Amino acid sequence: MSENNKSTYTPARAKSQKKYLTKNFDDIKIRVPKGKREYYKQAAENAGESLNSFAIRAMEYLIEFEKLNDKK
Repeated sequence: MSENNKSTYTPARAKSQKKYLTKNFDDIKIRVPKGKREYYKQAAENAGESLNSFAIRAMEYLIEFEKLNDKK
């Protein structure tokens, strides 16, 4: 990427990004025992994912797993 095309922070860009995130996403904050954040982060990296994507995939998997087991 050339020097002229690098992203730069501007207040307008920050405002636009905040508006987009607020409109399109919900925030979820979770608390984990001390030391577990790094453990989860490493597991996500090993899977080639961000911690956020990894957590969402794990939650979706568990929800589907429980749905299948509830039908028995």
